[in-house]
Amino acid sequence: MAQREKRSVSLPPELARAVEEAARAEGTTFSAWLAQTAAHRLKLEAGRKALAEWEQENGPLTEAELAEGRERARVSLGRAPADPAERKSA
Repeated sequence: MAQREKRSVSLPPELARAVEEAARAEGTTFSAWLAQTAAHRLKLEAGRKALAEWEQENGPLTEAELAEGRERARVSLGRAPADPAERKSA
């Protein structure tokens, strides 16, 4: 069994209800939903930090590199490729 550390958190009532509903919709617990969401947020922040460090060393990403990254993200998320009009506005 995974090791856990028990914590007590305080949330505004409306946020607690929204988390409870989201957890129920995913068939998980309140705590598991919060843990998964926190882990996701930490991964996003690590990615942003790594990108900022890379750009500091190598310069900003070009528009073509950004567009390629967005397409890769869409594919990895199982989404349809962006249409040309969407690519211009992105």
